[in-house]
Amino acid sequence: MLFQSVDKIKLDKEVGMCRFEKIGGKYLLTNDVGRFIFLDSESFKNFLEGELDKNGDLYRKLKNDYFIKTENPDELAQKYQQRNAFLFRGPSLHIAVVTLRCNHNCLYCQVSSRNTDDKKYDMTPEVARKVVDNAFKSPSPAITIEFQGGEPLLNWPVIKTIVQYAKEKNEQKRKSLSIAMVSNFSLMDEQKCNFLLENRVAVNTSLDGPEELHNKNRIWLAGNSYGETIKWIKKIREKEKENPALPKIGALTTISKHSLEYPEEIVNEYLKFGFKEVHLRPLSYLGLSGKLKNQIGYSPEEFMSFWKKAMDYIIKKNLEGKYIHERGSRIILQKILTDNDPNYLDLRSPCGAGIGQITYDYDGKVFTCDEGRMLGNDAFLIGNINTDEYGEIASHPTIKTVCTASLLENLPCDNCVFKPYCGTCPVQNYALYGNIFAQMPNSERCKIQKEIFKYLFSKLSEEKTRKVFESWLS
Repeated sequence: MLFQSVDKIKLDKEVGMCRFEKIGGKYLLTNDVGRFIFLDSESFKNFLEGELDKNGDLYRKLKNDYFIKTENPDELAQKYQQRNAFLFRGPSLHIAVVTLRCNHNCLYCQVSSRNTDDKKYDMTPEVARKVVDNAFKSPSPAITIEFQGGEPLLNWPVIKTIVQYAKEKNEQKRKSLSIAMVSNFSLMDEQKCNFLLENRVAVNTSLDGPEELHNKNRIWLAGNSYGETIKWIKKIREKEKENPALPKIGALTTISKHSLEYPEEIVNEYLKFGFKEVHLRPLSYLGLSGKLKNQIGYSPEEFMSFWKKAMDYIIKKNLEGKYIHERGSRIILQKILTDNDPNYLDLRSPCGAGIGQITYDYDGKVFTCDEGRMLGNDAFLIGNINTDEYGEIASHPTIKTVCTASLLENLPCDNCVFKPYCGTCPVQNYALYGNIFAQMPNSERCKIQKEIFKYLFSKLSEEKTRKVFESWLS
Protein backbone atom coordinates (compact mmCIF):
# COMPACT_ATOMS: atom_id res chain seq x y z
CA MET A 1 0.00 0.00 0.00
CA LEU A 2 1.64 3.25 -1.12
CA PHE A 3 -0.22 5.61 1.17
CA GLN A 4 -2.35 5.43 4.24
CA SER A 5 -3.38 7.38 7.28
CA VAL A 6 -0.90 7.08 10.15
CA ASP A 7 -3.62 7.27 12.79
CA LYS A 8 -4.83 3.82 11.68
CA ILE A 9 -1.69 2.03 12.91
CA LYS A 10 -0.41 1.62 16.47
CA LEU A 11 2.28 4.23 16.92
CA ASP A 12 4.22 5.99 19.63
CA LYS A 13 1.96 8.38 21.54
CA GLU A 14 3.90 11.43 20.35
CA VAL A 15 3.31 10.86 16.65
CA GLY A 16 0.67 13.21 15.29
CA MET A 17 -1.94 12.32 12.68
CA CYS A 18 -0.53 12.50 9.14
CA ARG A 19 -0.72 10.88 5.72
CA PHE A 20 2.17 9.56 3.70
CA GLU A 21 3.17 8.21 0.30
CA LYS A 22 6.48 7.11 -1.14
CA ILE A 23 7.48 9.41 -3.99
CA GLY A 24 10.80 9.23 -5.78
CA GLY A 25 12.52 7.10 -3.15
CA LYS A 26 11.44 9.24 -0.19
CA TYR A 27 8.32 9.41 1.95
CA LEU A 28 6.17 12.51 1.65
CA LEU A 29 4.25 13.26 4.85
CA THR A 30 1.42 15.80 5.11
CA ASN A 31 -1.04 16.77 7.83
CA ASP A 32 -4.37 18.54 8.11
CA VAL A 33 -2.83 21.99 8.56
CA GLY A 34 -1.02 21.62 5.24
CA ARG A 35 2.53 21.11 6.49
CA PHE A 36 4.73 18.65 4.63
CA ILE A 37 8.12 16.99 4.90
CA PHE A 38 10.15 14.41 2.94
CA LEU A 39 11.84 11.66 4.97
CA ASP A 40 14.25 8.98 3.88
CA SER A 41 13.37 5.39 4.75
CA GLU A 42 15.40 5.25 7.96
CA SER A 43 14.08 8.57 9.31
CA PHE A 44 10.54 7.57 8.37
CA LYS A 45 10.89 4.25 10.25
CA ASN A 46 12.32 6.03 13.30
CA PHE A 47 9.52 8.59 13.20
CA LEU A 48 6.78 5.95 13.12
CA GLU A 49 8.39 3.95 15.89
CA GLY A 50 9.01 6.99 18.08
CA GLU A 51 12.78 6.53 18.03
CA LEU A 52 13.92 9.97 16.82
CA ASP A 53 16.49 11.88 18.81
CA LYS A 54 14.45 14.46 20.72
CA ASN A 55 17.42 16.83 20.69
CA GLY A 56 17.91 16.54 16.94
CA ASP A 57 16.98 19.01 14.20
CA LEU A 58 14.58 16.57 12.53
CA TYR A 59 12.58 16.04 15.71
CA ARG A 60 12.32 19.81 16.24
CA LYS A 61 11.16 20.37 12.66
CA LEU A 62 8.57 17.63 12.91
CA LYS A 63 7.33 19.12 16.16
CA ASN A 64 7.22 22.67 14.80
CA ASP A 65 5.18 21.43 11.84
CA TYR A 66 2.76 19.47 14.07
CA PHE A 67 3.86 15.97 13.04
CA ILE A 68 4.82 15.52 16.67
CA LYS A 69 1.99 16.24 19.07
CA THR A 70 2.26 19.68 20.65
CA GLU A 71 1.70 20.53 24.27
CA ASN A 72 -0.59 23.32 23.08
CA PRO A 73 -3.43 21.77 21.03
CA ASP A 74 -5.14 25.19 20.79
CA GLU A 75 -2.31 26.35 18.53
CA LEU A 76 -2.97 23.47 16.15
CA ALA A 77 -6.70 24.17 16.24
CA GLN A 78 -6.08 27.81 15.31
CA LYS A 79 -3.98 26.78 12.31
CA TYR A 80 -6.71 24.41 11.16
CA GLN A 81 -9.36 27.10 11.58
CA GLN A 82 -7.24 29.58 9.63
CA ARG A 83 -6.94 27.22 6.69
CA ASN A 84 -10.68 26.57 6.68
CA ALA A 85 -11.90 30.11 7.37
CA PHE A 86 -13.86 30.05 4.09
CA LEU A 87 -16.48 27.86 5.77
CA PHE A 88 -17.79 30.79 7.79
CA ARG A 89 -17.97 33.53 5.13
CA GLY A 90 -20.89 32.65 2.89
CA PRO A 91 -21.03 32.92 -0.92
CA SER A 92 -18.59 35.52 -2.20
CA LEU A 93 -18.78 34.76 -5.95
CA HIS A 94 -22.10 35.55 -7.63
CA ILE A 95 -22.20 34.62 -11.31
CA ALA A 96 -24.79 36.38 -13.42
CA VAL A 97 -25.61 34.66 -16.72
CA VAL A 98 -26.89 37.73 -18.53
CA THR A 99 -27.60 35.83 -21.76
CA LEU A 100 -27.27 32.39 -23.31
CA ARG A 101 -26.84 33.91 -26.77
CA CYS A 102 -23.38 33.66 -28.32
CA ASN A 103 -21.79 34.50 -31.65
CA HIS A 104 -19.02 31.90 -31.32
CA ASN A 105 -19.12 28.13 -31.72
CA CYS A 106 -16.22 27.10 -29.48
CA LEU A 107 -15.46 23.39 -29.64
CA TYR A 108 -15.16 23.08 -25.88
CA CYS A 109 -18.17 25.23 -24.94
CA GLN A 110 -19.44 24.08 -21.56
CA VAL A 111 -22.94 25.48 -22.05
CA SER A 112 -25.61 25.06 -24.67
CA SER A 113 -25.45 28.55 -26.17
CA ARG A 114 -28.28 29.98 -28.27
CA ASN A 115 -28.54 31.83 -31.56
CA THR A 116 -27.72 35.54 -31.43
CA ASP A 117 -31.25 36.48 -32.58
CA ASP A 118 -33.03 34.54 -29.81
CA LYS A 119 -33.47 37.31 -27.22
CA LYS A 120 -35.77 35.28 -25.00
CA TYR A 121 -32.59 33.91 -23.46
CA ASP A 122 -31.57 37.36 -22.15
CA MET A 123 -31.76 38.35 -18.49
CA THR A 124 -34.20 41.24 -17.91
CA PRO A 125 -33.33 44.38 -15.90
CA GLU A 126 -35.86 43.31 -13.23
CA VAL A 127 -34.14 39.95 -12.72
CA ALA A 128 -30.75 41.68 -12.82
CA ARG A 129 -31.62 43.95 -9.88
CA LYS A 130 -32.89 40.94 -7.91
CA VAL A 131 -29.55 39.24 -8.53
CA VAL A 132 -27.72 42.21 -7.02
CA ASP A 133 -30.12 42.36 -4.06
CA ASN A 134 -29.56 38.68 -3.35
CA ALA A 135 -25.78 38.91 -3.69
CA PHE A 136 -25.62 41.64 -1.06
CA LYS A 137 -27.59 39.51 1.39
CA SER A 138 -24.64 37.11 1.63
CA PRO A 139 -22.79 37.42 4.96
CA SER A 140 -19.48 37.48 3.08
CA PRO A 141 -17.62 40.78 3.55
CA ALA A 142 -16.32 40.47 -0.02
CA ILE A 143 -18.62 40.16 -3.03
CA THR A 144 -17.64 39.45 -6.63
CA ILE A 145 -20.27 39.69 -9.35
CA GLU A 146 -19.11 38.01 -12.55
CA PHE A 147 -20.82 38.24 -15.94
CA GLN A 148 -21.01 34.99 -17.88
CA GLY A 149 -22.94 33.72 -20.86
CA GLY A 150 -23.21 33.04 -23.75
CA GLU A 151 -21.42 36.20 -24.73
CA PRO A 152 -22.29 38.83 -22.09
CA LEU A 153 -21.83 41.80 -24.42
CA LEU A 154 -24.91 40.67 -26.36
CA ASN A 155 -26.94 41.96 -23.41
CA TRP A 156 -25.10 45.21 -22.80
CA PRO A 157 -28.01 47.11 -21.18
CA VAL A 158 -28.24 44.56 -18.35
CA ILE A 159 -24.49 44.66 -17.76
CA LYS A 160 -24.77 48.42 -17.28
CA THR A 161 -27.78 47.96 -15.00
CA ILE A 162 -25.96 45.51 -12.74
CA VAL A 163 -22.76 47.57 -12.58
CA GLN A 164 -24.56 50.78 -11.69
CA TYR A 165 -27.03 49.20 -9.28
CA ALA A 166 -24.32 47.21 -7.48
CA LYS A 167 -22.24 50.32 -6.95
CA GLU A 168 -25.27 52.21 -5.62
CA LYS A 169 -26.13 49.30 -3.32
CA ASN A 170 -22.59 49.16 -1.99
CA GLU A 171 -22.68 52.79 -0.89
CA GLN A 172 -24.88 51.53 1.95
CA LYS A 173 -23.56 47.97 2.40
CA ARG A 174 -19.86 48.89 2.32
CA LYS A 175 -18.64 45.48 1.23
CA SER A 176 -15.46 44.82 -0.70
CA LEU A 177 -17.10 44.79 -4.14
CA SER A 178 -15.50 43.42 -7.30
CA ILE A 179 -17.15 43.11 -10.69
CA ALA A 180 -15.75 41.00 -13.52
CA MET A 181 -16.71 39.99 -17.04
CA VAL A 182 -15.64 37.12 -19.31
CA SER A 183 -15.99 38.03 -22.98
CA ASN A 184 -14.73 36.96 -26.39
CA PHE A 185 -14.31 40.70 -27.25
CA SER A 186 -15.91 40.38 -30.70
CA LEU A 187 -18.62 42.91 -29.75
CA MET A 188 -16.37 45.28 -27.80
CA ASP A 189 -16.17 48.94 -28.81
CA GLU A 190 -14.59 52.07 -27.32
CA GLN A 191 -17.75 53.13 -25.49
CA LYS A 192 -18.23 49.75 -23.81
CA CYS A 193 -14.54 49.41 -23.02
CA ASN A 194 -14.36 52.84 -21.39
CA PHE A 195 -17.49 52.20 -19.32
CA LEU A 196 -16.12 48.91 -18.02
CA LEU A 197 -12.70 50.27 -17.15
CA GLU A 198 -14.02 53.51 -15.64
CA ASN A 199 -16.26 51.41 -13.38
CA ARG A 200 -13.35 49.11 -12.48
CA VAL A 201 -14.87 46.02 -14.05
CA ALA A 202 -12.13 43.40 -14.40
CA VAL A 203 -12.21 42.31 -18.03
CA ASN A 204 -11.20 38.75 -18.94
CA THR A 205 -11.05 36.97 -22.26
CA SER A 206 -9.98 33.66 -23.77
CA LEU A 207 -6.62 33.30 -25.45
CA ASP A 208 -5.90 29.73 -26.44
CA GLY A 209 -2.50 30.27 -28.00
CA PRO A 210 -1.21 31.12 -31.50
CA GLU A 211 -3.70 32.26 -34.13
CA GLU A 212 -4.20 28.92 -35.87
CA LEU A 213 -4.82 27.07 -32.59
CA HIS A 214 -7.04 29.79 -31.13
CA ASN A 215 -9.26 29.93 -34.20
CA LYS A 216 -9.48 26.13 -34.38
CA ASN A 217 -10.75 25.99 -30.79
CA ARG A 218 -12.79 29.19 -30.82
CA ILE A 219 -14.77 29.27 -34.04
CA TRP A 220 -16.30 32.60 -35.13
CA LEU A 221 -17.93 32.35 -38.53
CA ALA A 222 -18.27 36.13 -38.85
CA GLY A 223 -14.58 36.90 -38.50
CA ASN A 224 -11.15 36.18 -37.06
CA SER A 225 -11.63 35.37 -33.37
CA TYR A 226 -7.91 35.63 -32.61
CA GLY A 227 -7.54 38.93 -34.43
CA GLU A 228 -10.40 40.57 -32.55
CA THR A 229 -9.19 39.20 -29.22
CA ILE A 230 -5.64 40.49 -29.50
CA LYS A 231 -6.84 43.83 -30.88
CA TRP A 232 -8.65 44.55 -27.62
CA ILE A 233 -5.90 43.03 -25.48
CA LYS A 234 -3.52 45.56 -27.00
CA LYS A 235 -5.96 48.47 -26.62
CA ILE A 236 -6.67 47.68 -22.98
CA ARG A 237 -2.96 47.28 -22.29
CA GLU A 238 -2.45 50.82 -23.62
CA LYS A 239 -5.18 52.13 -21.32
CA GLU A 240 -3.49 50.34 -18.39
CA LYS A 241 -0.24 52.17 -19.17
CA GLU A 242 -2.08 55.49 -19.13
CA ASN A 243 -3.76 54.64 -15.82
CA PRO A 244 -1.93 51.97 -13.75
CA ALA A 245 -4.78 51.97 -11.22
CA LEU A 246 -7.11 50.22 -13.68
CA PRO A 247 -7.84 46.53 -13.08
CA LYS A 248 -5.52 44.42 -15.22
CA ILE A 249 -6.93 42.47 -18.15
CA GLY A 250 -6.95 38.70 -17.70
CA ALA A 251 -6.97 35.79 -20.14
CA LEU A 252 -7.77 32.10 -19.90
CA THR A 253 -6.75 29.18 -22.04
CA THR A 254 -8.63 25.90 -22.29
CA ILE A 255 -6.64 22.90 -23.42
CA SER A 256 -8.31 20.87 -26.15
CA LYS A 257 -6.83 17.95 -28.06
CA HIS A 258 -5.59 20.47 -30.62
CA SER A 259 -3.61 22.33 -27.93
CA LEU A 260 -1.44 19.40 -26.88
CA GLU A 261 1.17 20.04 -29.59
CA TYR A 262 1.82 23.63 -28.47
CA PRO A 263 3.01 23.75 -24.84
CA GLU A 264 5.76 26.31 -25.42
CA GLU A 265 3.88 28.28 -28.05
CA ILE A 266 0.92 28.83 -25.70
CA VAL A 267 3.22 30.15 -22.97
CA ASN A 268 5.02 32.39 -25.49
CA GLU A 269 1.68 33.85 -26.60
CA TYR A 270 0.94 34.94 -23.04
CA LEU A 271 4.43 36.39 -22.60
CA LYS A 272 4.07 38.27 -25.90
CA PHE A 273 1.02 40.16 -24.67
CA GLY A 274 2.39 40.94 -21.22
CA PHE A 275 0.42 38.45 -19.13
CA LYS A 276 1.98 37.41 -15.84
CA GLU A 277 0.00 34.19 -15.61
CA VAL A 278 -1.36 31.42 -17.78
CA HIS A 279 -3.89 28.87 -16.54
CA LEU A 280 -3.44 25.51 -18.25
CA ARG A 281 -6.93 24.14 -17.65
CA PRO A 282 -8.04 20.69 -18.76
CA LEU A 283 -11.46 20.22 -20.34
CA SER A 284 -14.47 19.88 -18.05
CA TYR A 285 -16.63 17.85 -20.45
CA LEU A 286 -19.79 19.76 -19.59
CA GLY A 287 -22.28 21.01 -22.20
CA LEU A 288 -21.02 20.81 -25.78
CA SER A 289 -17.52 19.72 -24.75
CA GLY A 290 -19.05 16.61 -23.18
CA LYS A 291 -20.80 15.73 -26.43
CA LEU A 292 -17.57 16.24 -28.41
CA LYS A 293 -15.31 14.43 -25.94
CA ASN A 294 -14.21 11.84 -28.48
CA GLN A 295 -13.18 14.59 -30.91
CA ILE A 296 -11.49 17.11 -28.61
CA GLY A 297 -10.71 15.08 -25.48
CA TYR A 298 -7.62 13.25 -24.28
CA SER A 299 -6.44 10.86 -21.61
CA PRO A 300 -5.02 12.10 -18.29
CA GLU A 301 -1.63 10.83 -19.46
CA GLU A 302 -1.79 12.88 -22.67
CA PHE A 303 -2.78 16.02 -20.77
CA MET A 304 -0.03 15.57 -18.18
CA SER A 305 2.60 15.09 -20.89
CA PHE A 306 1.55 18.46 -22.33
CA TRP A 307 1.27 20.12 -18.90
CA LYS A 308 4.71 19.03 -17.72
CA LYS A 309 6.35 20.29 -20.92
CA ALA A 310 4.60 23.64 -20.48
CA MET A 311 5.56 23.83 -16.79
CA ASP A 312 9.19 22.97 -17.51
CA TYR A 313 9.20 25.78 -20.07
CA ILE A 314 7.56 28.25 -17.66
CA ILE A 315 10.21 27.46 -15.03
CA LYS A 316 12.94 27.85 -17.67
CA LYS A 317 11.62 31.29 -18.69
CA ASN A 318 11.53 32.37 -15.03
CA LEU A 319 15.14 31.27 -14.54
CA GLU A 320 15.98 33.38 -17.61
CA GLY A 321 14.41 36.40 -15.92
CA LYS A 322 11.00 36.46 -17.63
CA TYR A 323 8.30 36.28 -14.98
CA ILE A 324 5.16 34.24 -15.67
CA HIS A 325 3.38 31.70 -13.46
CA GLU A 326 0.90 28.93 -14.05
CA ARG A 327 -2.22 29.97 -12.16
CA GLY A 328 -3.39 26.53 -11.04
CA SER A 329 0.07 25.71 -9.73
CA ARG A 330 0.33 29.02 -7.94
CA ILE A 331 -2.93 28.31 -6.11
CA ILE A 332 -1.72 24.86 -5.05
CA LEU A 333 1.68 26.21 -4.01
CA GLN A 334 0.00 28.83 -1.83
CA LYS A 335 -1.85 26.00 -0.08
CA ILE A 336 1.39 24.03 0.30
CA LEU A 337 3.80 26.79 1.31
CA THR A 338 1.61 29.14 3.37
CA ASP A 339 -1.08 29.00 6.04
CA ASN A 340 -3.38 31.25 3.99
CA ASP A 341 -5.83 29.33 1.85
CA PRO A 342 -6.49 31.16 -1.46
CA ASN A 343 -10.16 30.07 -1.36
CA TYR A 344 -10.09 28.57 -4.84
CA LEU A 345 -13.53 27.00 -4.96
CA ASP A 346 -12.52 23.85 -6.87
CA LEU A 347 -9.80 22.98 -4.35
CA ARG A 348 -11.78 23.14 -1.13
CA SER A 349 -13.32 20.59 1.18
CA PRO A 350 -16.24 20.94 0.92
CA CYS A 351 -16.18 22.62 -2.49
CA GLY A 352 -17.54 26.11 -3.06
CA ALA A 353 -20.86 25.10 -4.62
CA GLY A 354 -23.64 26.95 -2.82
CA ILE A 355 -21.45 28.06 0.08
CA GLY A 356 -18.70 29.87 -1.83
CA GLN A 357 -20.49 30.75 -5.04
CA ILE A 358 -23.94 30.69 -6.56
CA THR A 359 -25.03 31.20 -10.15
CA TYR A 360 -28.07 33.09 -11.42
CA ASP A 361 -29.31 31.96 -14.82
CA TYR A 362 -30.81 34.40 -17.31
CA ASP A 363 -34.39 33.49 -16.26
CA GLY A 364 -33.86 33.81 -12.51
CA LYS A 365 -33.10 30.18 -11.71
CA VAL A 366 -30.39 29.84 -9.07
CA PHE A 367 -27.83 27.02 -9.17
CA THR A 368 -25.16 25.85 -6.74
CA CYS A 369 -22.43 26.92 -9.17
CA ASP A 370 -21.74 27.70 -12.80
CA GLU A 371 -20.97 24.04 -13.51
CA GLY A 372 -24.36 23.15 -12.02
CA ARG A 373 -26.25 25.31 -14.51
CA MET A 374 -24.11 24.03 -17.40
CA LEU A 375 -25.59 20.54 -17.11
CA GLY A 376 -28.72 21.79 -18.85
CA ASN A 377 -31.09 20.34 -16.24
CA ASP A 378 -32.26 21.20 -12.73
CA ALA A 379 -30.24 18.61 -10.80
CA PHE A 380 -28.31 21.37 -9.00
CA LEU A 381 -31.10 23.97 -8.87
CA ILE A 382 -31.45 25.65 -5.48
CA GLY A 383 -34.17 28.22 -6.10
CA ASN A 384 -35.49 31.05 -8.22
CA ILE A 385 -34.60 34.68 -7.65
CA ASN A 386 -38.13 35.70 -8.67
CA THR A 387 -39.89 33.70 -5.96
CA ASP A 388 -37.43 32.65 -3.23
CA GLU A 389 -35.80 34.59 -0.42
CA TYR A 390 -32.07 34.46 0.25
CA GLY A 391 -32.52 32.24 3.31
CA GLU A 392 -34.48 29.66 1.32
CA ILE A 393 -31.81 29.57 -1.38
CA ALA A 394 -28.85 29.46 1.01
CA SER A 395 -30.32 26.60 3.05
CA HIS A 396 -31.57 24.50 0.14
CA PRO A 397 -31.18 20.73 0.69
CA THR A 398 -29.20 20.40 -2.55
CA ILE A 399 -26.45 22.59 -1.10
CA LYS A 400 -26.21 20.32 1.93
CA THR A 401 -26.04 17.28 -0.35
CA VAL A 402 -23.28 18.82 -2.48
CA CYS A 403 -21.31 19.74 0.67
CA THR A 404 -21.56 16.16 1.86
CA ALA A 405 -20.47 14.81 -1.52
CA SER A 406 -17.46 17.14 -1.72
CA LEU A 407 -16.24 16.71 1.85
CA LEU A 408 -13.05 14.74 1.35
CA GLU A 409 -13.37 13.12 4.76
CA ASN A 410 -16.39 11.26 3.33
CA LEU A 411 -14.42 9.92 0.36
CA PRO A 412 -11.44 7.64 -0.28
CA CYS A 413 -9.52 10.94 -0.56
CA ASP A 414 -9.29 11.05 3.24
CA ASN A 415 -6.37 8.61 3.02
CA CYS A 416 -4.55 10.48 0.25
CA VAL A 417 -1.34 12.35 1.07
CA PHE A 418 -2.53 15.27 -1.10
CA LYS A 419 -5.86 15.64 0.71
CA PRO A 420 -4.93 18.90 2.53
CA TYR A 421 -4.52 20.68 -0.82
CA CYS A 422 -7.22 19.10 -2.99
CA GLY A 423 -10.95 19.12 -3.70
CA THR A 424 -13.59 17.42 -5.81
CA CYS A 425 -16.45 18.62 -8.02
CA PRO A 426 -19.75 16.73 -7.51
CA VAL A 427 -21.17 18.29 -10.69
CA GLN A 428 -18.40 16.88 -12.87
CA ASN A 429 -18.66 13.56 -11.08
CA TYR A 430 -22.39 13.49 -11.84
CA ALA A 431 -21.89 14.51 -15.48
CA LEU A 432 -19.13 11.97 -16.17
CA TYR A 433 -20.02 9.05 -13.90
CA GLY A 434 -23.68 9.53 -13.00
CA ASN A 435 -22.89 9.79 -9.28
CA ILE A 436 -21.98 12.80 -7.15
CA PHE A 437 -19.94 10.39 -5.00
CA ALA A 438 -17.46 9.32 -7.69
CA GLN A 439 -14.77 6.74 -7.10
CA MET A 440 -12.09 9.40 -7.02
CA PRO A 441 -8.97 7.25 -7.52
CA ASN A 442 -10.47 6.06 -10.82
CA SER A 443 -11.60 9.49 -12.06
CA GLU A 444 -9.74 11.44 -14.74
CA ARG A 445 -9.72 14.58 -12.62
CA CYS A 446 -8.14 12.71 -9.70
CA LYS A 447 -5.44 11.18 -11.92
CA ILE A 448 -4.53 14.60 -13.30
CA GLN A 449 -4.54 16.30 -9.89
CA LYS A 450 -2.32 13.64 -8.31
CA GLU A 451 0.25 13.95 -11.09
CA ILE A 452 0.24 17.74 -10.74
CA PHE A 453 0.85 17.43 -7.00
CA LYS A 454 3.67 14.93 -7.53
CA TYR A 455 5.32 17.22 -10.06
CA LEU A 456 5.12 20.28 -7.80
CA PHE A 457 6.41 18.45 -4.73
CA SER A 458 9.29 16.95 -6.71
CA LYS A 459 10.24 20.39 -8.03
CA LEU A 460 10.16 21.86 -4.51
CA SER A 461 13.21 19.72 -3.71
CA GLU A 462 15.19 21.62 -6.37
CA GLU A 463 16.58 24.80 -4.83
CA LYS A 464 16.42 26.96 -7.98
CA THR A 465 12.90 25.86 -8.82
CA ARG A 466 11.70 26.35 -5.25
CA LYS A 467 12.92 29.95 -5.40
CA VAL A 468 10.93 30.40 -8.63
CA PHE A 469 7.82 28.99 -6.95
CA GLU A 470 8.32 31.23 -3.90
CA SER A 471 8.58 34.25 -6.21
CA TRP A 472 5.13 33.38 -7.55
CA LEU A 473 3.72 33.87 -4.05
CA SER A 474 5.50 37.11 -3.18
